[in-house]
Parts: sequence; structure tokens; C-alpha cells
Amino acid sequence: MLKEEREIEGDPWRRKLLSIQEQVAQCWAPPLERRDAAEHRRHILDVARRLFAERGVDDVSMHGIARAASVGQGTLYRRYAHKGALCMDLLADGVTRFQDDVRAYLSSNDARTPALDLLDAVLGRLVAFNEENGQLLGAVVDAACGDRRTSMYGSPLYRWAHATIQAMLESAVAAGECAPLDAPYTADAMLAALTIDLYTYQRHELGYSPERITQALRRLYRDGLRGAAPATARLAHDH
Repeated sequence: MLKEEREIEGDPWRRKLLSIQEQVAQCWAPPLERRDAAEHRRHILDVARRLFAERGVDDVSMHGIARAASVGQGTLYRRYAHKGALCMDLLADGVTRFQDDVRAYLSSNDARTPALDLLDAVLGRLVAFNEENGQLLGAVVDAACGDRRTSMYGSPLYRWAHATIQAMLESAVAAGECAPLDAPYTADAMLAALTIDLYTYQRHELGYSPERITQALRRLYRDGLRGAAPATARLAHDH
């Protein structure tokens, strides 16, 4: 067994975090389909990606995608019930890269890395993911709101982010890095600060930079929770 594998095996919190990554990543695996169906799907997605890049996601309709891809609207809607579903398919590669990045980061840190520092790194990566995929995420949320306003919270991406943050918070409490807290609720509250609607408003209406948003999250959550830790734990961390 490699040294890194032995370290992970001896660190129950990191084993739990990596297990979360593996379980939810399966939800984004490519669908099993015939070669011709897969090529047809890739063609539609390539056309949609090009139109979105040219005009923006909001200004491209399903009718426009069908026409540009030379497929019938009925055919397109049988594959994707709405534009949000198509955008979710387009997000799959980005989500996979994002999760791989988080998994690599968690694997590269040992048990001495404070859980709140791990949390800070993951929140920063969530900001970067919003920045890269904001328009697609917005279309997915719009579709979810038209269906059932809470449906987005059951998505694989949200479940993955929530479970990862919750595990880090529980690890931080167990290690004395912060005071006891309601980890499931606090994970929801952290993710609420990164909803794509709020993020888009802050970026494009208020003019906040991604760096400003990341710094504010750091002060509020990593530094704020660390400041609430017992005095002995704070002293141990400072030294």
C-alpha cells in the first residue's frame, strides 16, 4: 500500500469525504446508449454550446437549437424536456472536472490539515465553478423553479456539495476547531450564500469580483467559525 493510501486509510474523516466524492460522481456518468444515439446527443449539445457562446443562454430557445441542429422540435423535447435539462447535460463535463479537482485536493492533504482550511478551499472552488458556469446554472435553476421550487436541492450537485461541507463541519467540531453547531443546517446556509441567483446579482448588478466574494466567505465561515472555537483549540491552531 502506498504511503498516501495508508494515510487516507488511517484518517476516517478523509475516508468519508473521499467516499462522498465517489458516490455522487456516479450520478454524472455518461448514459449508456447506442453509438448513433450518443453521436446525435453530442451533435445537439455542440450546437447548443455554440449558440450559447454566441448569444448567451437566456437568448437561445429550444426552437432555435432544434432548427440550428436540423432536428425536429419533438425529437429535441423527447430527449430534453426543457432547456434546463439540456443545460444540465452540458454541465456534466464541468461538474466532473470540478469534482475531480476537489477529490485530488482532498487526497493531497493529510490528517493535519485543519478541516476549516479544507472547507475554505472547497468554497473557493465553488465560487470558481459559479463563475465558469453561471449561465448554465441559471437556466437549470429557472427550469427547477418552473417545476418545483425545492427540486434543485435534490440534484446530485447540491447533494454532493452539501454532504461534503457537512462532513468538513463535523470534522472541525470533532477536532475542536470550532464550537458545536448544527452541521446540516450550516451547510445549507453556506450554500445559500452561493446560489447562482445571488452570485449573478452580486457579480453583474453590484460589480463584486470573485475574489471579493471568496474573501467575504472566508471571513464569515472559516475565520468566523475558528473564532468561535474554544480558547485551547485556538491556541493550538495558532502555534
